Amino acid sequence: MKTHPPVTASYPQTRMRRNRSNKFSQLITSENILSVNDLIMPLFIVEGKGVVQPIDSMPNIFRYSPDKLLELIEEVVLLEIPAIALFPKIENSFKDQAGSLAYDSKNLICSTVRLIKSEFPDLGIICDVALDPYTVHGHDGLLINDEIDNDKTNEALIKQSIVQAEAGCDAVAPSDMMDGRVLAIRRALDEKGFQNTQIISYAAKYASSFYGPFREAVGSNSVKNVIDKSSYQMNPSNSDEAMREINLDINEGADMIIIKPGMPYLDIIYRASTEFNIPILAYQVSGEYSMISHASKQGYIDYKKSIFESLISFKRAGACGILSYFSIDVARILKDRQ
Repeated sequence: MKTHPPVTASYPQTRMRRNRSNKFSQLITSENILSVNDLIMPLFIVEGKGVVQPIDSMPNIFRYSPDKLLELIEEVVLLEIPAIALFPKIENSFKDQAGSLAYDSKNLICSTVRLIKSEFPDLGIICDVALDPYTVHGHDGLLINDEIDNDKTNEALIKQSIVQAEAGCDAVAPSDMMDGRVLAIRRALDEKGFQNTQIISYAAKYASSFYGPFREAVGSNSVKNVIDKSSYQMNPSNSDEAMREINLDINEGADMIIIKPGMPYLDIIYRASTEFNIPILAYQVSGEYSMISHASKQGYIDYKKSIFESLISFKRAGACGILSYFSIDVARILKDRQ
């Protein structure tokens, strides 16, 4: 982060508006620039063939069966978006108390990763590591005696990470917020010969009200509409705690970290970028996406301008990458500008 000496110049000899007075100087004085290399596209998948399901709470976002996902990914690759993040929608009949399908090597995520890699080997694939899409209760971990059992959950997350690495994902992304899971996963991956599989840790994931549309998309709210995850996700009031969480994950072997949600926690992104020398990703979550989408649909805000303003705020705060449901639209706009 740059530091600047005290400003001694003053008006009228210094006029800050001069550098804003024409297009060329606006361009060359831009301190942050958004490019397609900053983008990661989250994608939702479902079982079946020829399936494209709309998600009511997320305009223009769909769940895709693997064959239809490949068609979309062809455009993702042509747009040069470097990576995708996969999230499954599991039928209720396949869910159980332990979320055991999460570590079945033939599950939807693993089979889809193998399919994508067979067609697009150079596309980065990030797999979510958490149990909530697979459990009947919708929690990220194992619910035992009405409490989330941290250490038993870590054992399940290890198994989930291994089958995802075996399927060919480039990075596993534990989003569960269990204590010690990064170290446990790193050791297990290394023991199995997956030293090059990255861990992109959701190091500071808050117990946010902005996740509602996502939970609809993956069906983790299908049993209980309101799920209290505050015993493992972070208190929105806390920032020092986030720095401790990030520090722990770095020391346990995280290669990159994710801060989630994005816009309400720009201060956390900024603090992390100044305190830690590690790549930081911001997740512009489903609630943020839906607010911008619905407001622009009603004509209250400009769609393109509000998207770019929101995404550049993450870069300004110190993020080097952004998970955003706007990624494909943004990449299209950027390509048209070339």
